[in-house]
Amino acid sequence: MKIKLLLIFLLGCTCFSSLHAQIKYKYLVLLKDKINSPYSVNNPLSYLSQKAIDRRFKQGIKITTNDLPPNPAYIDAIKQTGATVIYKSRWMNAVLVEATETQKNTILSLNSVKSIEFNRPLKQARARTNKDKFTFETVETLNYGDATAQIQLLGADVMHNQGFHGEGILVALLDDGYLNVNTSTCLQHLVQQNKILKVYDFVDNDNSVYEQGGHGTSVLSTMAGFIENQIIGPAFGASFALFRTEDNSSETPLEEANWLFAAEMADSVGADIISSSLGYSTFDNSADDYTPSMMDGKTALSTRAADFAAATGMVVVVSAGNSGDDPSWQIITAPADADSVLAIGAVSRSGVYAFFSSIGNSADGRIKPDVVAVGSGTALCNTSGTTSTSNGTSFSAPLVAGLVAGFWQAFPYLTAQEVIQCIRKSGHQFASPTIQLGYGYANFSRASTAAQSEYSLTAIEPSHDIVSVSILPSNKLEITLKFSNQLINNNLRIGFIEQSSNQIIYQDTFILNTNETTKVISLSTLNPDILLRIEDLTQKKTLKIMRW
Repeated sequence: MKIKLLLIFLLGCTCFSSLHAQIKYKYLVLLKDKINSPYSVNNPLSYLSQKAIDRRFKQGIKITTNDLPPNPAYIDAIKQTGATVIYKSRWMNAVLVEATETQKNTILSLNSVKSIEFNRPLKQARARTNKDKFTFETVETLNYGDATAQIQLLGADVMHNQGFHGEGILVALLDDGYLNVNTSTCLQHLVQQNKILKVYDFVDNDNSVYEQGGHGTSVLSTMAGFIENQIIGPAFGASFALFRTEDNSSETPLEEANWLFAAEMADSVGADIISSSLGYSTFDNSADDYTPSMMDGKTALSTRAADFAAATGMVVVVSAGNSGDDPSWQIITAPADADSVLAIGAVSRSGVYAFFSSIGNSADGRIKPDVVAVGSGTALCNTSGTTSTSNGTSFSAPLVAGLVAGFWQAFPYLTAQEVIQCIRKSGHQFASPTIQLGYGYANFSRASTAAQSEYSLTAIEPSHDIVSVSILPSNKLEITLKFSNQLINNNLRIGFIEQSSNQIIYQDTFILNTNETTKVISLSTLNPDILLRIEDLTQKKTLKIMRW
């Protein structure tokens, strides 16, 4: 009898081991290189949109091997193990695979494989015993007066009065889903005006983003909601790409990988801004947990992904986190620790620090959060399309992202990093930042002052021959030159020169006449690498050289 029971036990163990070997899990596989890739930096249209290429060109950002997709030959070798390749990462030179333990070990033995980012089985969804990570409190129905406080603190009312609502700017949102966005009264203007240009669900690997995830809906409404006399978001005129990266039933590094893939798609479709109200610190499996000392701008997967995104010329805006009252953590969460992003903390409607808002600085001593906005009692719309309020840096971040959209529309010649610097300088306490508020609450008027004083055209060779030079901020730059009457009948030449290559990108020669002492020039782009040269060919002298 004992022998029979032992045989049954051994048989059961064998079956369990065999079954375990067949279960598939997800792994992020890092590849060694991009050698012999069929892709080339000289043919970016094969992997980037024209808008993505234009965004880089405008800011003087070169296309590099980081932009190249992983080598298809390497991917084929992984597929031959029987594993399923789900997503590919250009920036990390990696692929997300679903594989058995045996297949994973075979993949690791391939010459083209460097390592695995999380070398342990990760299920897509796991049971959670703690509360919903996106739980938030509905307080009351709002009228427009309640929504006004967060708009005025941003100075978005001034921005709107100047005609800037985010038109022409594409914002990519990374969140947990966008339940009922397609039917919401609060967001119908986006649907009716075809402002939602791209959707994708990286959790379920499909295009269905409107069936789950109310957090993303509220975040979008904070930035772009519009119900007259009740709520108006700072960037209600912008366009959007909606990406689901977060799985409410789990908290694993897989969601950070989803963040990476979504950021790359945002880049590929030509997004100008990434807004993400997500943060990573601890996970379902404590072995995956970060520590506060790891919030150093280089450790977390989502942090590295955010810096890659910023390097392509997008402005990345992320929540600082809601751990300010958690004695075991307190500081910002990833990817808010990235050095090239705007990490956003929370204040009340009157500008007072919200006790839950994660504090700074980063583990390596950089100022964090960067700026703050209203995150306590923030006006938004819920999944039923009605207005309410809620708390969290999840809602202060999209407010600042909306501010960035309108501000960049007003100053389109700025680079992404110049935009970030202007937003930082717009903080009400820029000269004396604190760990609670960073540089303070962001404001359109102060950001505009920074842009005009630091990044506007400045004369290198002053000349009384040029009465004025003015620029019309718009999707296409319009520059107006007014000349002195003493130049009438003189032969003049205007040229725009790219400094890095010394190439002339625009040139016009004309004779100034009495009826037209003003010259208007329209350009599709004008960045800080470009010089404006004005010459008087009659007198053979340069009248003025100007730069950003």
